[in-house]
Amino acid sequence: MIVVALLVLAQTPGLTGEAGPRGAARTRGPIEIRTKGATVENVIVDAEFAERDAVRVLADGVTLRRCEIRNGKRDGIEVYAKDVTIDSCRIHHFLNGTFKDPADAHGITGAPTRLTIRNCEIFYVSGDSVQFDPGRDAWTDVVIENCEFWTGPLPADAAGFGRGEQPGENALDTKQKSSNARSKIVIRNSIFHGWKKGGQIGNLAALNLKNHVEARVENCVFYDNEIALRLRGGGGSLGGAHVTVERCSFYAGDVAIRSEDRIENLKIFDCGYGGDVERRFIRDVGAGFEMRGEHDAPPRKR
Repeated sequence: MIVVALLVLAQTPGLTGEAGPRGAARTRGPIEIRTKGATVENVIVDAEFAERDAVRVLADGVTLRRCEIRNGKRDGIEVYAKDVTIDSCRIHHFLNGTFKDPADAHGITGAPTRLTIRNCEIFYVSGDSVQFDPGRDAWTDVVIENCEFWTGPLPADAAGFGRGEQPGENALDTKQKSSNARSKIVIRNSIFHGWKKGGQIGNLAALNLKNHVEARVENCVFYDNEIALRLRGGGGSLGGAHVTVERCSFYAGDVAIRSEDRIENLKIFDCGYGGDVERRFIRDVGAGFEMRGEHDAPPRKR
């Protein structure tokens, strides 16, 4: 008998190729996409810090590919449709209000069904890099893969923000109410960094997973964050998140994983922690908690 061994290698977290336009790209102002199945490719959408969203997707089956979405006081991309793909895009400088009095401007938001965000880079936004859904309407089946979300001190003045100020609330913030079906989201093979003290709000977290959602976080890397994962339970009309965290690595932060409000059904498997993480786990869990495979993380690749 011949035994064939198959070795399955984990995919390297982060971008798999360049995000943004390739070669000569046309620059235009904000757009609304209302044509089913439309593809927008190799375009720079510059909102010039106008008081409007840069891109609104209002038709099913739309693809945004190799685009740069930039410079707005509202949201970068809003999706109110099904089966949408955002692939290899750079989304940045969505800044509303001021550093001392910030207002939301998100990188990607809306109320989508079956949305894939792949190989995208999102940075310098005054709200969340991704947030679903501000109005807590129904949304589900979101996949975020091979992306890099980050923030840090602005290199130059922009909108109402000054050079050296660090915008941003979270890389991802989930919102939902328990009267809707539980929203589902998968975050995998991605990198999150820069949500650290000195920013706009207290308790800065890369992923702020809360309300009536089911979230899986797989094979991701977190560094230079005050809190890498803030996982929140609770009851009432908003419910609590059900979260599985698997094969993630944490470096250079105050807290790797912070659970709150007796969160239920929390699973943490095979995660690694660098020596520069001050606290690996703040535990406040309820029924269904499982944790195994904790280990020291290998040196982070620079």
